[in-house]
Amino acid sequence: MAERENMTLDEYVKRSQVYIASGGLDEHEIDYKVDIGKQLAKVRAVVLEGASDWPDRVKRMYSQNRMNFVRFNDVYPLKDWIDTKQDEALEALQALWAKPDTSISDRLEAFIPRVPDPTDTRYPFHGGNKAWTRLRLLSALLMALDPTKYPPCAKEVFTEAYKRTGYDIPPNDAGEVTVYEHALGFLDKIVKSAAAQGFARPSNGLEAQSLLWAAKEGRWGGIEEVPDPPEPIPDDPAPETVSLQVLADELMFPVKFLERVEKLLEDKRQVIFQGPPGTGKTYTAKKLAACLAGSEERVRLVQFHPSYAYEDFVQGYRPKLINGQPGFELKDGPLREMAEMARQHPDQKHFLVIDEINRGNLAKVFGELYFLLEYRGEEMRLQYSESGETFAMPRNLYIIGTMNTADRSIALVDLALRRRFYFVEFHPDEWPVEGLLHRWLEANNSDMEWAADIVDRANKLLADREAAIGPSYLMKDSLDEDMAQLIWEHNVLPYVEEHLYGQTDRLKEFDFDSLRGRGGSDGESDEGGGDGEADESVAGSDDA
Repeated sequence: MAERENMTLDEYVKRSQVYIASGGLDEHEIDYKVDIGKQLAKVRAVVLEGASDWPDRVKRMYSQNRMNFVRFNDVYPLKDWIDTKQDEALEALQALWAKPDTSISDRLEAFIPRVPDPTDTRYPFHGGNKAWTRLRLLSALLMALDPTKYPPCAKEVFTEAYKRTGYDIPPNDAGEVTVYEHALGFLDKIVKSAAAQGFARPSNGLEAQSLLWAAKEGRWGGIEEVPDPPEPIPDDPAPETVSLQVLADELMFPVKFLERVEKLLEDKRQVIFQGPPGTGKTYTAKKLAACLAGSEERVRLVQFHPSYAYEDFVQGYRPKLINGQPGFELKDGPLREMAEMARQHPDQKHFLVIDEINRGNLAKVFGELYFLLEYRGEEMRLQYSESGETFAMPRNLYIIGTMNTADRSIALVDLALRRRFYFVEFHPDEWPVEGLLHRWLEANNSDMEWAADIVDRANKLLADREAAIGPSYLMKDSLDEDMAQLIWEHNVLPYVEEHLYGQTDRLKEFDFDSLRGRGGSDGESDEGGGDGEADESVAGSDDA
């Protein structure tokens, strides 16, 4: 925008669209600032840790040519401050770069009193507005948190934009917090103006700030034709959010059970569903996670197994061709990927469902996550992290694990993990799974209700609730008598045989026809779907 005429904020945004469409915004302004933010995040981690090399890391960062827009050598001698007041500088930086959940105003108010006054004659700062002078340093440092939310601020860039769009200019005696929050508010109005006019960009604070800088530098050029906003594309209708009551009806569980699990999740952020096979643990975990997250896109399923390791779950090196040569690159696992997604969308719940959680070597898979699961928001160096980089478990990432209790070799988990998870029982003889197969068959296939009685009788014969036969074996839409017998002989009996290893004489007790015959001389008395108490009266009889 070579000319400097005044215009409304909406006109200002509209004029910017030709420059955005040219690709210049990304090439000249956005890409390198995003990269600086990533580099600063690494330096921030070193400072928060108090590593011995933190002064060199900070000074080296700000000596890079790409940081010229901050002009520290002219505006604020950061290197001199660190060299002469190292302890004070470390304390100030740690206050500014504090851990998550600290507001920007709190960060600034903790940082500013620890930083030399730019009007103090003992320091060779340039004159001018005190707040703007120090804010150039502050805003650049805040890019370490997230440059798209906290972009750099320079007085000449914002003041020109304020004047051209008629936006209020902060008074000269305003402090840094007021000036910075005013600048962020202005950028937010630019983003909202673009959205209201139907333009996709600028979509965040960094893109809006970059437009201001490009306009000041004259990069918008001679714009002869201002584009009209694109025709709005109708959004796909948002999927209806399933309520817990609707989900309870679908699962045929009491809604109070799901509400109880939700409470447990809100308290510890992680639960484990434990019980024998076929009790619906994984199915319920996936459905409940999608319900609470509001979208299946915010749910990810992983399955542990004996060879699953930390490198698969959290982070590790993977083979990759680099310049045609075999090499390795550091890749994030599902835990870090979901954590990053949750961090980018803090107002949304995200879920990681871990199936068969106890089949992995948990101490090996979780590593330092044992600590982070218990102390959400705390930061730690991960074992493969680059120097200074830290990681924290966001509070909006939830974990639901499932655990099979039938296999004695894997049924136990260490006490450290048990302390970090709530455990929810899924047993055929216990609420809410008790009677589930009866309820499901009654609603979907009433002619086959007798099949539920067979499962109940078999479980009484097994006399081991941790290895009981779950209802889901027979919860099939196509279930008929032939299919039920096939499932029993080729799925249930092999499971029973494994459990009763070495007790071959007992296997005949679990014969399908024998179990069905226990309800009456010809089995017909079961086909009405007995009332439970009558079943108990005959289940222990000698009639085979």
